Amino acid sequence: MTFLLLAGSLLLAACSGPTTPVDSRPQPDVTSTQPRTHTDVTRTQAAATQAKKAVVVVLDAGHNGGNASQPAEINRQVPAGRGQTKPCNTTGTSTNAGYTEHEFTFDVTRRVGQALAAKGFKVVYTRTDDNGVGPCVDKRAQIGNDANADAVVSIHADGSNSAGAQGFHVAYSSPPLNAAQREPSMKLAKTLRDTLRTNGFHTANYIGSDGLAPRDDLAGLNLSTRPAALVECGNMRDASEAAVMTSAEGRQRYAAAIAAAIEAYLA
Repeated sequence: MTFLLLAGSLLLAACSGPTTPVDSRPQPDVTSTQPRTHTDVTRTQAAATQAKKAVVVVLDAGHNGGNASQPAEINRQVPAGRGQTKPCNTTGTSTNAGYTEHEFTFDVTRRVGQALAAKGFKVVYTRTDDNGVGPCVDKRAQIGNDANADAVVSIHADGSNSAGAQGFHVAYSSPPLNAAQREPSMKLAKTLRDTLRTNGFHTANYIGSDGLAPRDDLAGLNLSTRPAALVECGNMRDASEAAVMTSAEGRQRYAAAIAAAIEAYLA
């Protein structure tokens, strides 16, 4: 058999004329060395963008620095959900030494937003400075709805004068008015509660239960069609909690915990 094949090979070579020696060395994969065109790059980038759609987080810093100067505006009644109306906004509370809630919430909210933006989330703020008026509570809810937010977190601090009142709590809309206010909002509220607690903050001893507070009177939650929760970071009237809130280090601790909670919820 070997001889016949060899003979056949020789006969074929004779009939076909001179031949070029065959290079038996491994040849490069030409498909992998072709330069990518602009169209190829564009398609790759588009595919990556489609695969990783931006996740939207709306952050709502409670109150505003100019509210106290415009009582007529902030006392104007606006829709609050469940057939209720409420004042457009309020001035918020403060520590006994005068450090205001609107200053605290604005600072913490910006820190949260910077942490999330660094992780690739799209962050939308309901206010971008601390010297304006409002927005009204119904408008704040609408910002989250219009952004089609994957999570809406409102950041506040409480002002209870009850003796010994301490701790944070997380509010959510109850009873729920739509699908987003059911399991998604409850999951967001519990994740915020659990992560704040894991990061060394204590649940409130004067309101809610185990750090959670169902509410039917908060317009920002009632009017939301997106997963939403409101964090009352602590009691500004308590000396020990006020000390944490007035320090940059303390505000960073709050922000890091809230950002971690939002990231965990969206994972």
